[in-house]
Amino acid sequence: MELPDFMSYANRFSANDFVDKISRIAKRAGAKLVYAAFILFYTLQSDKVSKTDKAIIIGALGYMISPLDVIPDAIPIAGLTDDLAVLIYVLKKVWGDVDPEIKDKAKAKLTKWFDEDEIAEIDDLFKA
Repeated sequence: MELPDFMSYANRFSANDFVDKISRIAKRAGAKLVYAAFILFYTLQSDKVSKTDKAIIIGALGYMISPLDVIPDAIPIAGLTDDLAVLIYVLKKVWGDVDPEIKDKAKAKLTKWFDEDEIAEIDDLFKA
């Protein structure tokens, strides 16, 4: 899959919209997408991340928030695959700057929507 120009979605990001979107799609999106999104969201708040990486993160989260992307979110199953691809792509770029505390904080958020078996899916975060 070719990645879309997710940086054009940076102006769509806001913390409130992020929380609203995750709350609406979490169960349908799956633990991997939610975990990747929260890692990026919390990494965005870190002072250890460059402004360039923060801009990329904002673009990816804006893309996820936007209902108008390459594959509209309303399309069952396929609708969130492009969002996950963008989040994983950006997460791979910034992974070295992600503190273990951020990973733990993001994982803790998953218990709001997922059981232990579903949360176990994040162990293969970078596998399709």
